[in-house]
Amino acid sequence: MSFAHPWLLLLLLALPLAAWLQGRSGQQPAFLYSSLQLVKGITSLSRSRSGSLLAKLRWLALALLIVALARPRTEEGHSSISASGVDIVVAVDLSGSMQSEDFELGGRSANRLAVAKDVLRKFVDKRTNDRIGLVAFAGRAYTAAPLTLDHEFLRQNLDRLEIGMIEDSTAIGSALSAAINRLRDVRSKSKIVILMTDGQNNAGAIQPLTAAEAAQALGIKVYTIGVGRRGYAPMPVVNAFGQRVYQQVKVDIDEDTLTKIAEKTRGKYFRADSTSTLRSIYDEIDRMEKTEVKAKKYSIYEEKFEWFAVPGLFLLLLEIILTHTVWRKLP
Repeated sequence: MSFAHPWLLLLLLALPLAAWLQGRSGQQPAFLYSSLQLVKGITSLSRSRSGSLLAKLRWLALALLIVALARPRTEEGHSSISASGVDIVVAVDLSGSMQSEDFELGGRSANRLAVAKDVLRKFVDKRTNDRIGLVAFAGRAYTAAPLTLDHEFLRQNLDRLEIGMIEDSTAIGSALSAAINRLRDVRSKSKIVILMTDGQNNAGAIQPLTAAEAAQALGIKVYTIGVGRRGYAPMPVVNAFGQRVYQQVKVDIDEDTLTKIAEKTRGKYFRADSTSTLRSIYDEIDRMEKTEVKAKKYSIYEEKFEWFAVPGLFLLLLEIILTHTVWRKLP
C-alpha cells in the first residue's frame, strides 16, 4: 500500500503531543468552591474510566481520518501510451474516376478507392504509435478524421468514405492545403502528407504547387501517389436500359505536377498501377519514415480512502453520542 499524500501522515506525530497537553490543562470545572475543604473527601478519586474511553475514541478517530486524508491506495497494474513523434495526414481522392476497376482485390476486380482503402488500413495497422489524420477530397476537400492515436476511430471514418459524397472534380491543391492545415500547428519530429489521386487538378481556388510551397515552408514532407494503370481503364456506368456496363476511360494523371510537389517538399512521387504496387509503395513509405518510439508509463491505483474514513467517522460519531447520552457530563 502507498499514499498519494504521505506528508500528511506527519500529523499523526502531533496527536500524542495534543493529548498530553489536553491532559495537563484539564477542562474548565463545572462548579467553583470557596474552599477545598468542601470536596476533601473526593479529591483522591481516580479519573473516570468513561472519560478515558471517550478520549481514546476521539484520538483514534482523528488518527484514522488523517490516514484517510493521506489517500491510501494499492497499485493494480500499469498502462503505457507510446508515441513516435511522426504525424501523418492521408488525403484520399473521392472523384468519380476512382470507380475505375483496373485493380484486383482478393482475386476479383476492384475499383481504385476500394483498393486504396484496403491498403491504407494495413498501413495504419503498422503505424501503431503514430498520430494519423484523414482528408477526403473531390471538387472540394474536408477533414474526415483529425490527427489521432485512436486508430479504430480512424478506420471507422475511412470505411465511411464513398464516391459521390462530395461534388465531382479533383481539387488537389485544396486537398493538400487541408492536410497542411492539420499539421501546421502541431509539434512533432516529422510531419508527413500522403496524397493519393488518379487525375489532374481541375477545381478549387488553391493551385497544387502553391500548396506545396506552403508545405515546404512548414517543413512538411509530401509523398504523392498516382493511382491507376497507364492507358485506359474500365469504368462502370449505367446505360439507358438501367444496366451496369463498362466503358474504357483514359487514365489522365498529372504526374508532372505530382512529381514537383514531392520534390519541392523532399518527398517522393510513386505510380501505383496495381494492387501489389500500391502495397509496396506504402511499405516503402513505412520504412523511410521510422523514428524512435517514446513510451509513457502510467500506474493504475485503487483508492482505499474509505477503509479509514468510514471507521474514523463512525468512532467520532460514537464518541459524540456517548458523550451526550450514556456518559453525559454536567455542564
